[in-house]
Formats: sequence, structure tokens, C-alpha cells
Amino acid sequence: MTTEPSGTLLHHRAEGPHAAPPLLLGPSLGTSTALWDQVAPELSVTHRVIRWDLPGHGDSPADLIGPGATVGDLAGLVLALADALGIDRFAYAGVSLGGAVGLHLAVYHPERVASLAVICSSAHFNGSKPWQERAGLVRREGLAPVAATADARWFTPGFTVPRLVADLREADPEAYAACCDALAAFDLRDRLPAIGAPTLLIAGREDPATPPAHLREIADAVPGASLTEIAGASHLAPAERPEAVLAALRGHLDGLARRGMEVRRQVLGDAHVDRAQARQTPFTARFQDFISRYAWGEIWTDPTLSHRERSLITLTALVAHGHSDELAMHVRAARRNGLTPEEIGAVLLQTAVYCGVPAANSAFAVAQRVLAEEDADGG
Repeated sequence: MTTEPSGTLLHHRAEGPHAAPPLLLGPSLGTSTALWDQVAPELSVTHRVIRWDLPGHGDSPADLIGPGATVGDLAGLVLALADALGIDRFAYAGVSLGGAVGLHLAVYHPERVASLAVICSSAHFNGSKPWQERAGLVRREGLAPVAATADARWFTPGFTVPRLVADLREADPEAYAACCDALAAFDLRDRLPAIGAPTLLIAGREDPATPPAHLREIADAVPGASLTEIAGASHLAPAERPEAVLAALRGHLDGLARRGMEVRRQVLGDAHVDRAQARQTPFTARFQDFISRYAWGEIWTDPTLSHRERSLITLTALVAHGHSDELAMHVRAARRNGLTPEEIGAVLLQTAVYCGVPAANSAFAVAQRVLAEEDADGG
């Protein structure tokens, strides 16, 4: 695990293998990376987990935002952190304000968000007035009055996490107030149907800040979203019911790999996938998971292009780079996706113009062999 402060970036903690699929974890207002202490280590077994602190919280610089800040500003800081870490696409999970950041990213930067989990959060936070009042209180009197009532907002009766309450007391009042400004201005209800990333909503049944109805509103609006309600959990569910949150997140994150494997079999056929799985070793297992999760679980499942259209593109790309073995596999896939031999020939003929005659010549030889084998097999 590494923990890194920076004067221009959000403070963050990185856990898990560097080559594993990246997962960013966003905090609730008033908390630090400690919110995820009971969940992140388990998730880091299969993911490169990046926890981050809000400005003025934990070890993040307070001057990264100022009065009148927006959730979009916070989302920009998260993208800057991802860029600095060399992370293009990532899974994202966030609590409360951290969940709002995730919604903003999924709406306005969909190319960056592979999957989304929104925990004890909302597409709006009950209007601007209560947050303007809290921001004013904190700017006048500091965080002591807010920290004094934190347990009632965050946890079920009789439960507390002293470390998180201490984080709230120690946060920078101006940065905290600026985060309140962001919540006051936040309302994405009319943009929720635009979210295309696989989305999970997690609600705490005892949450007074963002009751289950808020999560249900998101689940009803986001295409294909699912909702999990956790009994005995209030607003900071990852701290109060970490096992239940972990189980829900694992099911959600593993779902990408499962869906990817289903599409991989549809396109390439059971025989090919079974052979690939049989050859898998501990050395290649992570690569096979990468293929299923990203190539098949994200790209090939994206409804923007049909499988037929993706076959046309894939054949061209493989010819351009001279990947003959992959080309043979995807000629078979193209036939499975509905392309005729004549259409495949037309694609290869066009590659002669744009990729070069020698490349197209080799590609025609490969395709002719594969199509002949299919004819011989009665395909």
C-alpha cells in the first residue's frame, strides 16, 4: 500500500497490484480514506484500489477548492488524480458526496467510468437551503457544532467510529463549507437516463441523510441499474456494515467479468473459449480476466455498435497490424455475427487501399482458409 500527499492533487492511498483493474473509492463529506478501512483491503485482492480524500479532509490540501465549488470541480480533481496515476478507465464507488462525484463522472465523462456504485447518496440533496445554512455555520463557528451531531447523522443508535468523527473535527472549515456549497448546487435528476455504465445503488435502510427512496429514484432512472438495501446501516454503510457493502460491491464488479465471458462465448464460440480457459495458468490468469472484463465485458457489450459492426472494425484493425492468428479467429466470429463471405471479402478489399496490398494479400489467404474449413465442416 502507498499513501501520497501532493500540493496540487488530492491525497490518495493505493492498494493492490498495479496491473489489476483500477477502482476509485470516494468519501463522504467530513470523512477521510479511513471510511473504507474495512472494505478496501479486501477489494484490493482483485483491484488496484485508489482511495482519495476530499479537499481539506485527511491529507488533501484545503486550497484545491473554494467558495462556490461544485461537484463538477471535485470530479475534475478526481480525473486529474487518475491522469497523474496513468489511469484512463476505472470502476468507481463513492459514498454520499463521493457518490455524487461518481454520478457526475458517469454523466459528463462516460468514457472514463467502466462501472459505477453509488452508496448512501442521491442525485440531489434536498435543495440548497440546508447546505447553505450549514456552510454558514461552519464558516462562523468551525466544525465543532457539526461534529457534535455526527453520530446521529452517520450511524445507527449506539454505533460510532471515533476515527471518522475525529476526521470531521480536524477537517478544514473553509474546505468543508465549500463542499457544502457543492452539495447545495447539485441536482442531476434530469441527466440520470444518460448514464450507460453498469450501475449499482446501495442504500442504508436506517439512513436519515439519504434514505432508500433517494437511491431508488436513481435506480429507476438509470437504465439497467440495480438497488441493494442494507439492513442495520445508516449513512456511512462501509464503516457500519462493511461485510454487506463488500459483498454487494464484489457482486457488482464481478458482474463485468461474467457478462464479458457470456459475450466472449457468443462471439468466439464455446470451443475457442474453452480451449483458452484450459490453457490458463496462474501466470496468465490475470490477463484472461482482463480480456473478459474489459474487451468483452465493456467494449463488446456497449450497445452503441452492434456485434456485426464491431466485427467489421476488428477485421480491419487486425489486418492493419498483421495479426494473422487473431484474424482467423475473428473471421469465424464475423461469420457468427452474421457477415457473409462476400462482405468479409469486401472488408479485406478495402484494407488493400488503406492498410496496403501485402497486408490484404495475407489477410485474404487467412480468410480463404477459414471459410474453406467452415464449408468443409458444413458451417
